[in-house]
Amino acid sequence: MTASPETGIPAAGPRETTLGDHVLGQLLRLGATVGLSKADAALYGQILLDSLSGAAQRPLSLPPASPSFISDDHTPVEFSLACTSDAAPVLRVLVEPGCASSDMTDSARAGLEVIRTMATRWDFSTDQLDALEDLFFLAPAEGPLALWYALDLRPGGVPGVKIYLNPSAAGPEHAARTVQETLRRLGYGKSFRGLPHAAGYPFVALDLGTWKTPRAKVYLRHPRMSADDACALSRTTSGLAEADIRYFFHAAAGSTPAPEQGVGDTSRLLRRPVLTCHAFTDREAEPSSFTLHIPVRDYVRSDEEAFDRATALLTRFGMDPSILSRSLRALTQRQLAEGVGLIAYLALACERDRRPRITAYLSSEAYAVRPPQEQYLQDELSAS
Repeated sequence: MTASPETGIPAAGPRETTLGDHVLGQLLRLGATVGLSKADAALYGQILLDSLSGAAQRPLSLPPASPSFISDDHTPVEFSLACTSDAAPVLRVLVEPGCASSDMTDSARAGLEVIRTMATRWDFSTDQLDALEDLFFLAPAEGPLALWYALDLRPGGVPGVKIYLNPSAAGPEHAARTVQETLRRLGYGKSFRGLPHAAGYPFVALDLGTWKTPRAKVYLRHPRMSADDACALSRTTSGLAEADIRYFFHAAAGSTPAPEQGVGDTSRLLRRPVLTCHAFTDREAEPSSFTLHIPVRDYVRSDEEAFDRATALLTRFGMDPSILSRSLRALTQRQLAEGVGLIAYLALACERDRRPRITAYLSSEAYAVRPPQEQYLQDELSAS
């Protein structure tokens, strides 16, 4: 085993599986599952490998190059499947391009280089990102991330590009102020006041490139959330019934709804916190969409149970659950009962003038499979 002169990362031997081998194979198989052409899937796969740089050649016999926050086993890649009842499913890939960097400053530099290369390739502007550099790309900067990107893998070889930034780069105590200033610079000066109370701000995200309605998104962290809380957090006029949000919350988390139409529905999720996302597309204070992210992997025995919950949700909202089954088989050959975390999050998106969207976030599991939780976690759901 020798080290790459450019990165110092050990290169794989002739018969060793690398991180690049693993995630590229998954992307190609997932692409076929959702109907991407071989040419489009190959193009997106090469972009993935290029953005991982030397980390793509790192053998899986070695630990991850860095403790990537993207996944529990520190794989710097995550896939997701976004489903609606009136359109084909959309495959996405989330990547930490600076995963092999020595610190957050170098990680930011690597991430910015990847995004600027994409901007040249697909001819989109980075003006919004440029306007935020002094807020997010500090030296030194605090973690756990500097920049992530996500691609909506569309037919035709031109994806939707999203970037994720860390509001706590200057320290978590400054995160709220950073989010407020970010929204002001992007033209959403009134929007911060409309966000609900939260325990933290893990991400700010931007749509770059070809989008019908580009968004600025703020993610919030909510420990000890109940179904009542979830319904109260939406600031979006989407037309989605409160009963649907309650159903999603309980179905994804495995909690028990209260009788009498949810009155006093206050059992709380005590493990990994729930996330919400509030997206802005115009200059009004009200968000145009609201997304509820349930970390299902912490509230199930195994992926078999998570899959059953996802299937019930997709069916309830009028979507074909077979696409999820095929996607899981494209990711891994292991039995779902043998681990937990392959399905990391389940999310419900409510957007103005659009049908609800269910997204399953799928782990690559390049480095480890989290063992099943032998004792059921019902005792983690307690009344407030």
